[in-house]
Amino acid sequence: MRESGYWADNYQRNKLSVEEAIGKIQSGQRIFIGSSCGEPQRLVKGLADASLTFTDLEIVRMFSGESTSLSKIAERSKSQNLNIRSFYLGSANSKSFKGDLRFITPINLSDVHRLIKSQVLPIQVALIQVSPPDDFGWMSMGISVDVTGCAAETADLVIAQVNRKMPRVLGRSSIHVNDIDYFVEHDETLIEIGTFPDVKSASMIAKYVSRLVDDGSTMQMSLGATSAANIEALLEKNDLGIHTQYVTNTIMKLMAMGVVTNKQKGFNNGKIICSNAIGNQDLYDLLEYNSGVEFHPSKYVNDPRNISENNKMVAMNTGREIDLTGQVAVDALPFNNFSGVTGILDFFRGASMSENGKSILMLTSTREHHHGSRIVPILKNSAVVVPRSEVQYVVTEFGSVNLFGRSIQERATALISIAHPDFREQLFEEAKELGLLGPERSLREEMQAIYPLGLEETRVIDGRTLTFRPVKLTDERSIQEHYYGLDQSDVVSRFFHEKKSFVSKQIERTFIIDYHKDLTIVAVEGQQGFERILAVGEYYLNPETEMAEIAFSVEKEWQGKGISSIVIRKLSEAARQRGIKGLTAYTSKGNKRMVKLFNTLNYKVKTSTQGGMIYLEASFDGVEETE
Repeated sequence: MRESGYWADNYQRNKLSVEEAIGKIQSGQRIFIGSSCGEPQRLVKGLADASLTFTDLEIVRMFSGESTSLSKIAERSKSQNLNIRSFYLGSANSKSFKGDLRFITPINLSDVHRLIKSQVLPIQVALIQVSPPDDFGWMSMGISVDVTGCAAETADLVIAQVNRKMPRVLGRSSIHVNDIDYFVEHDETLIEIGTFPDVKSASMIAKYVSRLVDDGSTMQMSLGATSAANIEALLEKNDLGIHTQYVTNTIMKLMAMGVVTNKQKGFNNGKIICSNAIGNQDLYDLLEYNSGVEFHPSKYVNDPRNISENNKMVAMNTGREIDLTGQVAVDALPFNNFSGVTGILDFFRGASMSENGKSILMLTSTREHHHGSRIVPILKNSAVVVPRSEVQYVVTEFGSVNLFGRSIQERATALISIAHPDFREQLFEEAKELGLLGPERSLREEMQAIYPLGLEETRVIDGRTLTFRPVKLTDERSIQEHYYGLDQSDVVSRFFHEKKSFVSKQIERTFIIDYHKDLTIVAVEGQQGFERILAVGEYYLNPETEMAEIAFSVEKEWQGKGISSIVIRKLSEAARQRGIKGLTAYTSKGNKRMVKLFNTLNYKVKTSTQGGMIYLEASFDGVEETE
């Protein structure tokens, strides 16, 4: 029963030393400890110092870096003094969890509140950290809101460390003096965490991610996702919003630079919504009475229904491993232990329900020091954290793919295409052995080629946004649909004869290419993974002449709108950069469009007649003509 009456009297009457406060705890009780960087360090140290006087205490907390290691005390006492219950939804397979695996309770963060509130997991004691009271007796839980308020509300005994360095944040972060039993005044620097290290591949991953984020999107970024490279890539965006579990220094940097405005969220407009802050003192100082940031409990922030209310919700999270069917293993990283229980499923589900929402899973293609592929045939000895049905975009430094709505064979093909080239052959053979790929599939050397991201370009034509890019291994079906949709006259112009069948084996040279000797550029429209191919332009190198022969096809609707001119220029630029001497083409005498197209090039074009065909040649030798 909390005290009533004038709050200031209650506050003064119930101030204790840390030793006196910890002395109020009894053996056999379950104790909740405030989480992440808001951990009440002085209270935790006091509990550790007195631990040998207790038996069978159970510590309930989010996974943390442990300013004072209660896990080691539990280990030494064989859990007779202390036992640990850490909430964590991950694969628990990293060195971070060595020796602590048995303490983990797998759960979604959005469900922890229900577990505590329902008394299924009754809390007898809550150790929390707060700011000093204001003139009305309200204290702020500051940078650690998540489930702290819920634990304090249901606990029989609440002990608060009052720290003047805890910022007063806005939102639903307040607790009243009369709802706390005892106060320990102790000022100390809040737990800080440094900048997350960037791996070498981070910049390439960031470039692919930036192509998936539209202006006006609302972002959730896990700690591992807020790399300097990703922040750099997002600087080109406009009017981003934030609805995330953790606010960090890098997120605040985006806000300070005007990239994050929160104007177009459609839900909590004008506000960053979060549960925790993890960073350094500069971040914590920025949060003091910051009207642009609101802290809310996890039951609100991580509720997929609330997440889905945001416009263009983009959930960005990191993975440890993914198999060829799309199952994902997720770990806390060595520098990322404060992340604790992950909200990855909450945000993936919320993003999938958001209008134009996306979920993005990022991972490097190989483990540290190139010790194996992070894309594996089937997950082994790893818990599945994200089921295959919840995975949408997957990004490595070698590309991005969309697995939504894809068959197992399509998923396996897509993931092999963004695996490290050194492991693609092995993955392909193992996928066939497992029945993930059909027996008719064959491995070609070109499947180990690296996608040339620099050739991508977006243009607006007739008010519609088109992307011009190199073809991908995953474009097989889209190319077939393009060919089947052509008028028969355009089929003859492209293949020089009537053709009604475009089976994979007949057209595989179009989409299985090495991007050097063979290159295909497509013009596409629509969401990645579900794009409609409007035009196909390709060249094939003749090693004897060192010239590349080109061929084109364009949907009837888009003919005469300059698409072919863009494609042939991109082909010629790429061919010249790759040391090819020039482009050639054969076309019928009646195909005036192809002749006109060749003459749009900035090179001298030779034309000759060979039988019933016209031969066109544009040599890169000599001086390039200007337009």
